[in-house]
Amino acid sequence: MDFRWPPPPDGRPDRFRPPVTRGPQTGRPTLPTPPTEQIATPHGVELEWLVTGDGEPVTVFAHGLGSGIAETRPLGSAVAGRKVFFHFRGHGHSAAPGGRWTYEDLARDLRAVADLSGATHALGVSMGAGALCRLLADNPGRFDRAVFFLPAVLDAPRPAAAQERLSALLESIEAGDAAAVADVISQEVPSQMRNTPAVWAFLRQRLDQLMRDGLAAGLQSLPEQAAIDDRAALSSVTAKCLVLACRGDELHPAPVAEQLAEALPDAELYVYDRPGILWTQRADLRSRISTFLNA
Repeated sequence: MDFRWPPPPDGRPDRFRPPVTRGPQTGRPTLPTPPTEQIATPHGVELEWLVTGDGEPVTVFAHGLGSGIAETRPLGSAVAGRKVFFHFRGHGHSAAPGGRWTYEDLARDLRAVADLSGATHALGVSMGAGALCRLLADNPGRFDRAVFFLPAVLDAPRPAAAQERLSALLESIEAGDAAAVADVISQEVPSQMRNTPAVWAFLRQRLDQLMRDGLAAGLQSLPEQAAIDDRAALSSVTAKCLVLACRGDELHPAPVAEQLAEALPDAELYVYDRPGILWTQRADLRSRISTFLNA
């Protein structure tokens, strides 16, 4: 992708330079980032969170690897009640404890946020879906309803492509190479849309956050791990579940979603025909999520 930061008449810089303004000059504007808070957790890892809305139910949103609060907020736009968005360890302003991180650690982060907020519903995206799997395997009655969006891992490690893409992202951030970071995250967008104003706005927002806050090296080993040892551990889950996937996504294979839906006692599965649904099927996606969580 021909990414330039900020977009000059031609060429592109080799290293990150903060933009003159935070918003895009053309296309759909990005939402301003509301103020977040730091919370202490029982397991000693300080996490960053954002609480919006009010009333019941309370839903916690768990983001994917290399993503964060900004990327999960659109998924909750039509969800009723109070919504709790947070950054896992190593993301945003959350702490990055030393040592090797596992899905058990991520599940502990998610459980702490859910307990502190009184959440009865949960939505997990990619890595967040893996953390949600692990939490429910260990605590099968913790949530009443749960949504797994683009689950990437169950009881086997993620594909090699996930490790390669994460390594490229971490190396580019460490080098301060905004163009290279943009090349990696632009792969999340359908190729035919990558030069549209909306995508420029998305890339600017993601780059601003990633180049400012970075990603912790402790995330490097996660794609090599499974979320749970045996999918049979999910057989006691009492929550009503919705599993959403799409065909043709090498980082989030549809068979993983199918296996997850089969392992859960009460799960509905919906598989979109092609990847990039946040760009091509956003209204339908939000409707499915809100209809399920608001029931």
